[in-house]
Amino acid sequence: MNPDIIGWTASIILLATLIRQIVKQARGGNDAGVSKWLFIGQSAASVGFIVYSVLLDNRVFIVTNTCILATAIAGQLLRPKKA
Repeated sequence: MNPDIIGWTASIILLATLIRQIVKQARGGNDAGVSKWLFIGQSAASVGFIVYSVLLDNRVFIVTNTCILATAIAGQLLRPKKA
């Protein structure tokens, strides 16, 4: 399998997720709520970028994308719970 397909797919997932969040915030008039799709999309894209980086044997991107995934997970876990 061509590693570029994984990289481009991860890029598309991330961009689609970000665009969805921007549209949601623009329609809602505020940015107080963060969509669960932002977390899901960011995590899926990060995993895709990690796989892509491993296939290219690029340690900088392996570490960077692993850290991005870790921050997404930490952000989800530290998020205030709804009452």
